Amino acid sequence: MNDRQKKVVVLLSGGLDSVTVLAIAKDSGYDCHALSFDYGQRHSAELAASRRIAEAMGVAEHKVLRLDLGSIGGSALTDMDIAVPEEEAEGIPVTYVPARNTVFLSLALGWAEVLGAMDIFIGVNAVDYSGYPDCRLEFIQAFENMANLATKAGVEGEGFRIQAPLIAMTKAEIIRTGMARGVDYALTVSCYQADEHGCACGICDSCRLRAQGFREAGVDDPTCYRDSSKV
Repeated sequence: MNDRQKKVVVLLSGGLDSVTVLAIAKDSGYDCHALSFDYGQRHSAELAASRRIAEAMGVAEHKVLRLDLGSIGGSALTDMDIAVPEEEAEGIPVTYVPARNTVFLSLALGWAEVLGAMDIFIGVNAVDYSGYPDCRLEFIQAFENMANLATKAGVEGEGFRIQAPLIAMTKAEIIRTGMARGVDYALTVSCYQADEHGCACGICDSCRLRAQGFREAGVDDPTCYRDSSKV
């Protein structure tokens, strides 16, 4: 079996980065199994987007796991009493969800082991991002090391690889990479406070980074905005 026949688990949030990573994995010939999470986030629009993407891109399987990170709270994305910031701030923002990527990757690791997939793709990015500690290369490397210490497949098999192909790209580079692979970014939702139709606020940190990426890539922005004057 060569790499073009191997199964892979791809974390699919429904946003711009995760759909690009899925496109990269598919373009590399992997048999893609997409994993999304209903974790108590503010809106269901990104889950609807993940389902649209999975269907449009013809993944082998799309699994949605339910978690209750809202019961822990501590983030504007899971606690309705914490407002999503609409201005840039110093340090790690309140949209950081405590240990989210650690939890997500752990569950992806379990599914990968069951599937016999030795690769997990995640769309973290350490250039145009909001300063989250679990989007850094050091975290990805540490998790991969842990994965190969903590699993039967890691100890007895060839070893897991946590692939983060976007880690050093700008948003514009990510968009160009996806466009070259035929990604339809109109299917995606990135906004922290999108409405039920998936239309974006245009002013949160995620919206600002996304809009800037399309401008710098020289690509028309297909995002549905509630108020385009704010972009």
